[in-house]
Amino acid sequence: MSLTRPQHAGMRHVALNVLDLALVESFYVDLLGFEVEWRPDSDNVYLSSGVDNLALHRVADTGVKAQSLAHTGIIVDKIEQVDQWYDFLLDNGVKMINQAKTHRDGARSFYCSDPEGVVVQFIFHPPLSTG
Repeated sequence: MSLTRPQHAGMRHVALNVLDLALVESFYVDLLGFEVEWRPDSDNVYLSSGVDNLALHRVADTGVKAQSLAHTGIIVDKIEQVDQWYDFLLDNGVKMINQAKTHRDGARSFYCSDPEGVVVQFIFHPPLSTG
């Protein structure tokens, strides 16, 4: 086994299976500010925040959960932006999982749900945030 690991730029792509493509796309585009990058067909759309890529893939409702995902994360650059996002999303009817809190490592975050229950964390994380 080689101990020399090649460089990478981080996890910049997440793909989610969704039942209601239009509803979930609206959440990420209209509320979170992602832009449509590519729509290859009516069952798939690729979104971008400028630095990240989020793929949404429509799947049939079989009644069986096909995947398990703890959460995705949105990095903010300034600690006060966590509370600004919390208030904005709450005002727009997004289901909140917890209130914003500061962690012992200096990070500050909260969790909410997208329209199909995928948990999204908004986080100021000092090693990654620029502010």
